[in-house]
Amino acid sequence: MAAAKSVERLSQRLVTPAEPTPAGPLRLSWLDRYPTQMALIESLHVFKPALERDGDGACPARTIERALAQALVQYYPLAGRLGFTDDGGLLHVDCGGDGSGVWLTEAEAACGLEDVEYLEHPMMISKDELLPPTPAAEKDERKLVLLVQVTTFACGGFVVGFRFSHAVADGPGAAQFMAAVGEFARGNSAATTVEPQWGREAIPNPATAVIGSLPSPEGAKSLEYLAMDISAEYIGHYKAQYNDASHGGSWCSAFEVLVAKAWQSRTRAAGFEPDSDVHLCFAMNARPLLHASLPRAGAGFYGNCYYIMRVSAPAGKVAGSSIPDVVKIIKDGKRRMPAEFKRWATGEAGANGGEDPYQITADYRTLLVSDWSRLGFAEVDYGWGPPAHVVPLTNLDYIATCILVKPWAHKPGARLITQCVTPDRVAAFHQGMLDMN
Repeated sequence: MAAAKSVERLSQRLVTPAEPTPAGPLRLSWLDRYPTQMALIESLHVFKPALERDGDGACPARTIERALAQALVQYYPLAGRLGFTDDGGLLHVDCGGDGSGVWLTEAEAACGLEDVEYLEHPMMISKDELLPPTPAAEKDERKLVLLVQVTTFACGGFVVGFRFSHAVADGPGAAQFMAAVGEFARGNSAATTVEPQWGREAIPNPATAVIGSLPSPEGAKSLEYLAMDISAEYIGHYKAQYNDASHGGSWCSAFEVLVAKAWQSRTRAAGFEPDSDVHLCFAMNARPLLHASLPRAGAGFYGNCYYIMRVSAPAGKVAGSSIPDVVKIIKDGKRRMPAEFKRWATGEAGANGGEDPYQITADYRTLLVSDWSRLGFAEVDYGWGPPAHVVPLTNLDYIATCILVKPWAHKPGARLITQCVTPDRVAAFHQGMLDMN
């Protein structure tokens, strides 16, 4: 089916908070203002039709629009616009000014979700058809905090496309807001279960922090997309191996197992020199380390609050070790996180030209891993049940990435979305992931 032209945008409306909200600037934290946070993070959330809602006349776009207006009363900074210094540096969020609000695009598709295989890769509908466009009225796209598009399909299912500024919310924060919209969409007329907290002054602002250069495609390799569904039995197999290896009676998570397997399979497939170091980078939630300074001990805080851990080892060791031993390398790195975060927060790490732990690199030897499986996106419910699946979108095909998401609803296991090897190495990487010997 030629589905690429089957989406029609019906309208685009500015959704404002349902009640009056405070006006004025809210200062962003050091981490909010970090240069890479200026990107709009894009994702698609695919919802199947709900049989029990057949004939009730409910329109997903209108339901979400009303809920969005209600949620923005508490989350009013998301209706604001980013403010910059004269030299282009990110500074604050301007709340309640003229033109503030969240742009919501309503669209419809002439086909059913089954006709486009529920947007499995390769997608039969371009992502640009399902993501909200920037309105002509917005002269500077950099200032936008949030855009939403709801596309209803002929089957009654729908897709919600988000473009969400990383400067205002991290992954858990964005999911917290979406869950709040879901609560109102399901008929909750009172305040949301989790009370949102701004509290950006609680995030460390080290005077000596180093800010590294932004990633550049110059000289970088073009990487190939590959998505894999991982069974619960596969994960259990390697967890049992780790337990049998008697690592001090500790346990390992599905994340650690799958990242270890992906890191090893990629290292083998890429053919790095055994003596050269390969690196693994992943974000860790820093809220538990800031309980004393965050409002309500971090409950409801939706700003950026994470630290990027970097684990390194010789390629020969990663390629030649057992999976339990690679898991141990990752665990050893995670145990360093509190001490490393403290060194960064106090300015010690950045003194005397130190390294920038938040720097994202296009170095092919570095694999950047994200865990979307526990952020809360898969539990968001607008009244039609949770999404069948969530599709994180990446626009940089020269940064080696591996994203762990939940599998299709009601299925055990996990899904790995990777873009981490060159096209000529994809088959070897895939075979390495399948090999359980």
